[in-house]
Amino acid sequence: MTTLDVSISPAKPKRTAASPFYVLRRLANKEKLDKVFVERLTEPLHLNLLSVLVSLFGTYRMKVAFDLIVRQQYAFPILYAADAARRHGYRQVTLVELGVASGAGLLNMCRIAERTTAATGIEFRIVGFDGGKGMPEAVDHRDLPEHFQLGDFPMMDFAGLKRALPSNAELILGDVAETAPAFAQTLTREAPLGFVAVDVDYYSAAKAAMPILLGAAENYLPIVPVYLDDIGVDGSNPWNGELLAVSEFNAENALRKIAPFTLLRSRRIFKNTQWIDRMFAAHIHDHPYRSPAHKRATKWVIGNEYLK
Repeated sequence: MTTLDVSISPAKPKRTAASPFYVLRRLANKEKLDKVFVERLTEPLHLNLLSVLVSLFGTYRMKVAFDLIVRQQYAFPILYAADAARRHGYRQVTLVELGVASGAGLLNMCRIAERTTAATGIEFRIVGFDGGKGMPEAVDHRDLPEHFQLGDFPMMDFAGLKRALPSNAELILGDVAETAPAFAQTLTREAPLGFVAVDVDYYSAAKAAMPILLGAAENYLPIVPVYLDDIGVDGSNPWNGELLAVSEFNAENALRKIAPFTLLRSRRIFKNTQWIDRMFAAHIHDHPYRSPAHKRATKWVIGNEYLK
């Protein structure tokens, strides 16, 4: 990453809606269209028919459940984080995107957060991280240089992205090896980190960004969804890319672990979508909530219907 040190937080909120034209433009892309055919139209017919009704008349929560929100991989974890925040008594949650590039994902995250706030009452702080000038040179084979190279994914319209961000979002530019650990120290228990999208492509960048999960335990939700965007490329395996960064993170930290999101596919209505396989969770094992000292207000009791 480059080493610009810039933090941006615009003064006025901007609405970041995903218009029908935006959706149509995405579907015009052959790769996106193929994905719809493979992932969606191979699902049971009755579920796709129900989706039409949900898209027209369903609540936001129903649309997330039916994968009808652009970037389902952001919609699910943001709603999950909001629900967890409500259970634990938080009013605000921090969301992070590592690797902003042109900013479409970050703006989409802002729009999803806005809709999630309307549905749950939980407010969000949104932070995007990027080097600002595209990708640096690959370190070695672990960075998957057959896919990602020097100069890929530059931030083409910095000023335009700055203007488009709502007031609860900020953009931090610089070397992620410096910005991510520094940011972890600024987290607070009033707005704990609740979701991290990792889209930095390289192993070396993902490895450098992992300390964002190593701040004080009370400044995180007990379980933080982590989306690993680039583990689906051909050639990705546990010995390179983001999976290797996760493996090393787990080996180096006794009480912070990243694992696939438990039984997520069985919880989803549509099961063929690829984002499910890219959804992980950071477990903050030293969180006060996960301590034996934490006690619920009521005890769980299991009834026995076989006894009169």
